[in-house]
Amino acid sequence: RFIAKPCAITLGIQDSGPHRAQPNAILEKVFASITKSPDGKRLEGLSKQLDWDVRKIQRWFRHRRNQDKPTTLTKFCESMWRFTFYLSIFFYGIRFLWTAPWFWDTRQCWYNYPFQPLTSRLYYYYILELAFYWSLMFSQFTDIKRKDFLIMFVHHLATIGLITFSYMNNMVRVGTLVLCLHDASDFLLEAAKLANYAKYQRVCDAFFMLFGVVFIVTRLGIYPFWILNTTLFESWELIGPYPSWWLFNGLLVTLQVLHVIWSYLIVRTASKALVQGKVSKDDRSDVESSSEEEDVTSNSTKGVFSTSSNGSNRLNGHVAGGQWTGE
Repeated sequence: RFIAKPCAITLGIQDSGPHRAQPNAILEKVFASITKSPDGKRLEGLSKQLDWDVRKIQRWFRHRRNQDKPTTLTKFCESMWRFTFYLSIFFYGIRFLWTAPWFWDTRQCWYNYPFQPLTSRLYYYYILELAFYWSLMFSQFTDIKRKDFLIMFVHHLATIGLITFSYMNNMVRVGTLVLCLHDASDFLLEAAKLANYAKYQRVCDAFFMLFGVVFIVTRLGIYPFWILNTTLFESWELIGPYPSWWLFNGLLVTLQVLHVIWSYLIVRTASKALVQGKVSKDDRSDVESSSEEEDVTSNSTKGVFSTSSNGSNRLNGHVAGGQWTGE
C-alpha cells in the first residue's frame, strides 16, 4: 500500500482491469447461478432469447470471466512483496550460512546428531520460511487457478512437511541448505515479473534468462549432487539409517521430481521464445486472452492480426513475464 503501489504508479502502471462486459441481466444470471462457460446448446438458446450472435455471447462470457481477474497494479504489488521477501530471506540465509561449518562441509550436518544446538538466528530463519510457505499454501486457493495447481499443492505440502519434519528431528543444518538453495532463483523470477508489468521488455527477458540458468544449475545440479548426496549417502555413512530416514529422503526426492518438471517447462518456454520471438500463451495458463472475435475484427480493420498480451502463466508457483511467458 505504501511502497509497492506508489512505485507502480511512478512506473506508469494504471489501476485498470480488463475490458468490462456489457451489462445484461439475463447473461449475468446465467454466469452467476448456472455456468461461467456455457456449452454450445446453451449458447444457441441464449442467442435465440437475446437475438445476439453466438460469437458475441461467447465474447461477453470471456470478458465477464476476465473482469474478475486482478489488475496489473494488483499483480505488481504482490510480486514486489514476494520479491522483497525472497531477496531478504536469501541474503539473510547466505549471511548466516557463510560462517556455518556445514555450508562448506556437508558432513558437518551429521556430526553429533541429534545433539546439535539450535541458535536464535537459525530458529528465526526456520520460522520465517515456514510462515511464508504456509501463507502460499492458503493463498493458492484464492488465487487464479492454474493448470499446475496440483503440482504446486504437492510442492507446498512437501516443503512444509520438510521444514516441520527437519525442525522436529533437529535436522536444521541440512534444512538451512535446502532453504537457501531454493531461495536463490525465486527473487529473479519476481524481478522479471516486475519488469514485465512495467513494460521493460529487455530487462524482463534478461531477468528471466538469468532465472532459468540459476534455477537449472541449483535445482538440477547443486541440489542432487550436494543436498541429496549428503542426505542419502553421507548421513547413512555417519549415523546410519535412522527411523525417519526413508520419509525424510522421500520428501527430498519428491522435490527433485518437481524440479525436473519445472526445468522442462522453463526450457520449453525459453525455446519457444528463441524460435518464435515471443510466446503468446503458456501451456499451463488458465487466464484467458482477448477474444478471437476481437482479433479477427482488428485484422479486418487494421490489416494485422492483433495478439493479446494479457495471457498469464506460472513457473514454480509464480508468474513469469515478457515475451518468454506472456503475462
